[in-house]
Amino acid sequence: MTTPHRRTVRPRPQPDQETEFFWTSGRDGRLRFRSCTACSALVHPPQPVCRHCRGHGTAIREVSGRATLIGFTVNHRFPFPGLPTPFVVAQVAIEEDPRVRLTTNVVGRAPEDLRLGMLMEVVFEQAGDTWLPLFRPAADQPDPVPLPTDDPAPERMREHLRRTPVTRKFEDRAVISGAGASRIGRRLMAPPLHLTVEACEKAVADAGLTLDDIDGLSTYPGGGAYGGFAEGGVTALESALGIRPVWHNGAGETFGPGGSVIAAMLAVAGGLARHVLCFRTVWEATHAELVRRGKIQPPRGGAADGWFKPFGAVSPAVMLAMNAQRHMHRYGSTRETLGWIALNQRAGAALHPDAVHRDPLTMDDYLSARTITTPFGLYDCDVPCDAATAVVVSAAETVADLPKAPIRIEAVGTRIVERPEWDQATLTHEPQVLGQAAHLWTRTELSPADVDVALLYDGFTFNCLSWIEALGFCGIGEARDFLDGGKNIARDGVLPLNPHGGQLSHGRTHGMGLLHEAVVQLRGEAGARQVTDARTAVVSSGGLTPSGVLLLRTDG
Repeated sequence: MTTPHRRTVRPRPQPDQETEFFWTSGRDGRLRFRSCTACSALVHPPQPVCRHCRGHGTAIREVSGRATLIGFTVNHRFPFPGLPTPFVVAQVAIEEDPRVRLTTNVVGRAPEDLRLGMLMEVVFEQAGDTWLPLFRPAADQPDPVPLPTDDPAPERMREHLRRTPVTRKFEDRAVISGAGASRIGRRLMAPPLHLTVEACEKAVADAGLTLDDIDGLSTYPGGGAYGGFAEGGVTALESALGIRPVWHNGAGETFGPGGSVIAAMLAVAGGLARHVLCFRTVWEATHAELVRRGKIQPPRGGAADGWFKPFGAVSPAVMLAMNAQRHMHRYGSTRETLGWIALNQRAGAALHPDAVHRDPLTMDDYLSARTITTPFGLYDCDVPCDAATAVVVSAAETVADLPKAPIRIEAVGTRIVERPEWDQATLTHEPQVLGQAAHLWTRTELSPADVDVALLYDGFTFNCLSWIEALGFCGIGEARDFLDGGKNIARDGVLPLNPHGGQLSHGRTHGMGLLHEAVVQLRGEAGARQVTDARTAVVSSGGLTPSGVLLLRTDG
């Protein structure tokens, strides 16, 4: 059905040749998807081939407009034109094919009345020449139904992978020879390239090399319009330093922020370079301040791209909050479960002289903090900052010439098993961690029990929980018991976690700061925060996008 036309300032979607039918379906009040003519699966987002049977025949199909409410979050923090906060962002599973989900808004019911498993029905709202499919609870409500299960199920992820068939791994041909970090702070007001150069010079010196020894450059996400999240990429750094690399790499579509390191390993293993400088710079805090002062113009326009931004899901926090909600619903984890992660990271940061937040944090502080987007509060979210991090990846045959013992790469995990779209992927864990984590253990004879220290991505507390379960430090759905009280993840616990404070308290360094801390820990150079006898470290990188994970060790 269609609501009466009304003026709205909500940005409209940007239809293209493939998606125009979807965004204009509401003209007659009917919801439509592309459907496979061979197996009848709904194909969403629209593709030229069915991912289930790989058939090439598709047609536009009208569906009932009924769906199951499988997730929702009440957004308090992130404003969106036409949607005064707080507002509900939700995900629904389509009745005809629950594998297909839509990110949407719930209308017609207060957030406190919503329950997972409710029956929903579509109602369209016009935005310019497009129609947004919103959903409201159906008038007649049966008992809530169980949420759809993932395919593959998290508990069976490893069944979809095979052990590495080669006898000599590329990981054996590369080492991490140096690491460096720039200044870090909330608003340094320094040009980002200055921070990049600072970190890179430190990393090269730490490796006992000079810039003339560097013959490769690798970064994430590379050049382009990444406001606050890059300095200009390889091009900018090469222009500043004049390294003249024989190999270079810069990309966002890789194995998370640490993908630059995995790419560098492949380069030195293949003989393309001997010493590759990998770097990552963020200056989000300064960028935001410059926007506020009018020194930088934010992107403008009346359109919202993608499948979830038209509904105000403009932050990863909004999307990941729904995964956290489903984990709580299915496995019984709680806000306190996430709180133990936040408290642990703050305790580590108190021992790091450069951490952004070092003040004590209690569970009462955590639980009473202002809401960001349910169930996340302020301390579930990492700290925007300005910083650069760099490491040098060297060919293994150069080890004898290095001044410090190298960090060996035991294995990497990179495989995509889930669907890559954020709102079509895993329901109960952070998307893009389960397959990569399972892949890691197929490339080594080591096991989770061999890990001495874990540096796990914590853009949000729930990122950490997902990696802990995915990597097998506890069973799927067992994080509530594993994290209870925080003892297991303390510096002297069974799995010392982010002893420098992680991104939650040390600062949002987008994964590379975790790698830097792993190097420091394995060298025994962490001072007051040092984990005793750390010889093996696992470092995860990213999530919500194709991510990666590395298992590092020392020769000792």
